[in-house]
Amino acid sequence: MNDSKPSPAEAGLEVRSYFVRGRNALVTRADFGDLYVDYYLHQGQHGYQHEPFHDELFKQALAAITLHCASRPWSESSAWTIHLRVPLLNLFVAGDNRLGTVVGQIFTDNVKADAPQIFLADVVRGSDAPQRSAVDFTGNDVFRAVERYYAQSEQRTGRFFSFGPEEFVFVSAQPSCDLLWLEKLTAEDIEVLDRAEQLSLLEKRYYRWECGCTQERMMAVLASVMRSDPEGLFGDDPVVRISCPRCGARHKITREALEAYVGADEGGK
Repeated sequence: MNDSKPSPAEAGLEVRSYFVRGRNALVTRADFGDLYVDYYLHQGQHGYQHEPFHDELFKQALAAITLHCASRPWSESSAWTIHLRVPLLNLFVAGDNRLGTVVGQIFTDNVKADAPQIFLADVVRGSDAPQRSAVDFTGNDVFRAVERYYAQSEQRTGRFFSFGPEEFVFVSAQPSCDLLWLEKLTAEDIEVLDRAEQLSLLEKRYYRWECGCTQERMMAVLASVMRSDPEGLFGDDPVVRISCPRCGARHKITREALEAYVGADEGGK
């Protein structure tokens, strides 16, 4: 199912993967309480917060992509953009199996109200070029949107279940899967799955909330504008503020620091 495992990531959220014998299905499950705490600490650190319902939708997306990544090869990374009309927002989440990281952001400003609801999935496998899938969906249940993505783009069945306030289970079809069994699974069945079915533990993976955005990376984003229109970028303010599009972290870049960065970059050419 998976490529060779890289060196272990730092300890973080533990996701367990099981093979259901006789059903040919894969189960990935985790309790996301600690990861959600990291997400809220990130908000507090950077001085922003979202509406509670928006947060709930985002936490669904974060859980979904983590369980999805844990079911995929070690060399794969995924990024999803989910456009919702009610409420009007975009959810972005990304997971990298090689690094053992997940991250994301909610966008509520400048979101197109007349755009159709769409689920965009970008996948990178090893050194291959990125691949993109686009799937439309209805409603605002993120788990159901991901299930539709599986049916349309993955061409197989995948289902999500809640197993407590912050614990979720993802069951995905493998070759020769008992699809009738999978499609009829209920939340009650998931509660007794360990006793009703033969589960074989395949592996444990660990994921942590991490983006990797730094002052230097933000300056690299601003460098071209600094070269062409420094006055338009800064005006009379000695500081420009920029938010990371992947995690929402807020960075302050001084004009002096950006001038030094651009100068050093040009001097190295």
